[in-house]
Amino acid sequence: MKKIAFIVFLLAVCAAAGRAQESRQDISLSGTVFLEPFMASSTDVQVHSNRAFGAMLSYRYMITPSSALEANYGLTYTNTIRYVVSNTNNYNVLTRTQEISAAYVRSFVYRKFNPFVEAGPGVMIFLPVRDSGTTSLDVKQQTSVGGLYGGGIAYEISPSFDIRAEYRGFVTKVPNFGYSLLSTNRWYNINVPSVGVAYHF
Repeated sequence: MKKIAFIVFLLAVCAAAGRAQESRQDISLSGTVFLEPFMASSTDVQVHSNRAFGAMLSYRYMITPSSALEANYGLTYTNTIRYVVSNTNNYNVLTRTQEISAAYVRSFVYRKFNPFVEAGPGVMIFLPVRDSGTTSLDVKQQTSVGGLYGGGIAYEISPSFDIRAEYRGFVTKVPNFGYSLLSTNRWYNINVPSVGVAYHF
């Protein structure tokens, strides 16, 4: 009886060790740069902005050795979105942004290098900051539905850690902050390059 119990115990330990070595999950923290493009519209509104810096937290779950599902939360520090209406009136909105998104990730393994591509849905939350950097206090928080796509490469520095560099694009409507005067009725592609570290467990 003791031998059977010992064998069952060994099998359980081996199974747990084998599962642990699979590293089916990882969590990563990345620094990001948020780059919104210039946008002109048929409504006589032009939109400019400066860059913003931020961070992104991501969680991946491997469903196969080369496929994963990913959840992301990103936050940026403030940047200014500048609206020029009819070439004469200027409106500045000091803004923070949050991204909540999910994606399917396809990886390719070449020794310690792991290129990957990803795509999925998400929302971008534009949060106006009401201070001297914002010229209109009528602006409101806006949540825009969109989608992300991108690709990058991960370099394995140990079985538990890798370094990731990635280009991410997020396609969404140009925000008007609930202020019809600032409407462009256009979509744009926000560029979000990132570099970070991932931990596998």
